Order: sequence, then C-alpha cells, then structure tokens
Amino acid sequence: MLNVLWLQSGGCGGCSMSLLCADTADFPAMLHAAGVKLLWHPSLSRESGHELVDLLEACLAGTQRLDVLCVEGALLRGPNGTGRFHLLAGTGQPMTQWVQRLAAVATHVVAVGSCAAWGGISAAGANETEACGLQYEDDRPGGLLGSGFRSGSGLPVVNVAGCPTHPGWVVDTLMALAAGALGPDDLDTLARPRFYADQLVHHGCTRNEFYEFKASAEKPSDLGCMMEHMGCKGTQAHADCNTRLWNGQGSCTRGGYACISCTEPGFQDPGHPYHQTPKIAGIPIGLPTDMPKAWFVALASLSKSATPRRVKANATADHVVVAPAARKTRLG
Repeated sequence: MLNVLWLQSGGCGGCSMSLLCADTADFPAMLHAAGVKLLWHPSLSRESGHELVDLLEACLAGTQRLDVLCVEGALLRGPNGTGRFHLLAGTGQPMTQWVQRLAAVATHVVAVGSCAAWGGISAAGANETEACGLQYEDDRPGGLLGSGFRSGSGLPVVNVAGCPTHPGWVVDTLMALAAGALGPDDLDTLARPRFYADQLVHHGCTRNEFYEFKASAEKPSDLGCMMEHMGCKGTQAHADCNTRLWNGQGSCTRGGYACISCTEPGFQDPGHPYHQTPKIAGIPIGLPTDMPKAWFVALASLSKSATPRRVKANATADHVVVAPAARKTRLG
C-alpha cells in the first residue's frame, strides 16, 4: 500500500472538498482498491492532537514509512521568513518547518492545487503572508523547498495544479505513484502530470463551433465563444476539463463561465478583470497556444466572413434561436 500523509497549509480547503466529489459511492474503498492508504487527512481522519504529532514524529524517525507527502494550500513564510503566521496546532512549530522536514524523508512530494504548486490565490496582490508554492513562486523555480529539491524517488514536487483540482487528477496521480507509473517523462515542463496537462481546456469545449467562426458571446448568458470578449483562456490553459467533466457532466465553460486558466502560474493576478479580454488594436492579447498573431488575424477575418447565419444568431442568445437545418447527408 502507498502511505499518503495529507497536510493543509494556507488556503481554503477547496481541493479537499473537490476530492470528495470523486466519481465513487465509497471513497475509502476506492483508495484501498487503488493501493492507497491515507495515513492522515485533516478532514477525513479521526486522529488529532498528540496522535497526529506522534504520527509525524514516527514518519521523521523512519518507524512509519512515508510514501507520499501531499500538501494542500500555499506555504506561509511570513512574517519576515519565520513562518509563524501558520503554526501547526499543538507543536509551536511553523508548518513550513514541518513540511521541509517531512519532504526530506518522503518518497514522493505532491502539491495539491495551484496554491501548493505556485502560491495561487493565497499569494495574490501584495502577498503579505509571503505565501509561495512548494517548489515554485508563481512561474519562478524555488518556493519553499528550492528548485534543486528532489524527493526520495528522484522526482521534483509533482504539481497537481488547479483551483480547485479535479478529483480525478489527484486520484489518478496517487494511483500512478502506487503503480510506479509516474516518472520524469510523465511530467510536463512545470512538473504537472502530463495525463491532464498535455490537454487544453479548449479541447472538447461545447462552444468550439462558435470559436471556429469567431462568433463571440457579448454577455455572460450568451452561447457564443467567450475568448474574444469575455476573458476565456481555454485555448491556453493546460487541463482536460471539457473531456474529463466535473461531477460527470460539467465544466466552467459549459456552465457559462470563462476559463481563468487556474492550472497556470500567475492566474490569480492576470492584470485585467477575469471576465474581460484585454486587447491591443482590437486583437486579443492572449491568443491560442502556439498560434502566431498574424495567422490568428487572418483566420479570424476569414472565419467571420464565412459565419453561417445560424451560428451568428445563436452566439449572442441564451438559447438556440436558429436550429441546424435538416438535410439529407447520404451521397447516393
């Protein structure tokens, strides 16, 4: 069994709440069947107080094997680098020190959520708490553990980024570690598991026909593509949200909300309102990944001139105004 210790640092606990929405009627049984043993979780475990401290000390002493240290929430280094904004209750010691010591003896270290990975929402604005990720501070390597950190397996911190994380990303990562199937080549350039990070939120988006014709939504209730005016970054965000649906049926874009690219470093401070697309000379700044600006301008101009009346009418409506025409499709 893969022994997993889960700690929560500076954050909202949303990744744990999301984890409980995993597609199963029996969450503990699902973990057990996958070869995962949860040593302790702040919301799911009965042990507390001295029982937890005894467990942590046993992990540090090596009498309790620690296969995976999962950390949820940003690491709070303040004030002035002391870490005393967040003490582990009953110990008088900063959580940052506990994490550093436990990471040194863990076979794997996993950052659960964008706060633990990059600092995330907890590091937004002036960042008075000096919040950072385990091995990144936004997109800059370093963080609490340092850019050179490697766990006992030789891997860097595995960044299961998202705000919150999809339960499948977390469970699949733990299952892959339990099976010995997550190596360096299975992580992208930001150490995110490639099984979800090699995808884009754009893939599988139900608004893709509107995107193809650059038929854009103009207000939140519209059916059209939200990239041009509504701030959607689905063409840049690394995640499989529209092919691995949330709760089996939903995603941000399917619910009418623009993708804010929550799996990426720095999403918490985009420099513009989330619901607006910044532009220069009418051209969106955040173009699709790997697409040169000149190509996008040419494609957008051609696409808009070829937009079917049905697509144009439906793009700025909150329901289907013009249905697809019924026509014969067979060749013979």
